[in-house]
Amino acid sequence: MMNYSIRIHAVLTKPPIIIDLEASGFGRNSYPIEIGIALSSGKTECFLIRPEAGWTHWTQESERLHGIRREQLFQYGRPITEVTDRMNQLLEGETAYTDGWGVDQGWLNLLFDCAHRRPRFRLESLQSLFNEQYFAIWDTIKNKIFAESDFPRHRASNDARVLQLTYLEAQNLTQHL
Repeated sequence: MMNYSIRIHAVLTKPPIIIDLEASGFGRNSYPIEIGIALSSGKTECFLIRPEAGWTHWTQESERLHGIRREQLFQYGRPITEVTDRMNQLLEGETAYTDGWGVDQGWLNLLFDCAHRRPRFRLESLQSLFNEQYFAIWDTIKNKIFAESDFPRHRASNDARVLQLTYLEAQNLTQHL
């Protein structure tokens, strides 16, 4: 009976909303170029971001990592006001989680400030949802999910969905300990 109730609890638990960002580089003058969101429903949304006039910092190292060329952002990227408005529409009143809070919060602040918008959602560290057991199994689960999927790494919506699936699997495994 207890295993049955644990399984029901795991099925009824609402997955956290996960946000992942890719950026033009690392450090001081970098800016967000792609945002991926994995909603609680499992649906994902992804936005390439057209750089603002003053956003010129670009590193080949980050381009090799995410595979997005700067020219693609000008061709396919969306204006920052469109991205921020859509994010607010999707996430209003919610808390979204990221595995890179220290840098992602700064990039989101830059995005919203330049768009003259305020986020209508909160961004928190994904680790704030962890218990001690999660830390012990997190990387193993995440690597397994990437290995078993055909998701390209370092694309924002794919990374957000993998983090969400990793969280759910870690939650399921730790409930049985």
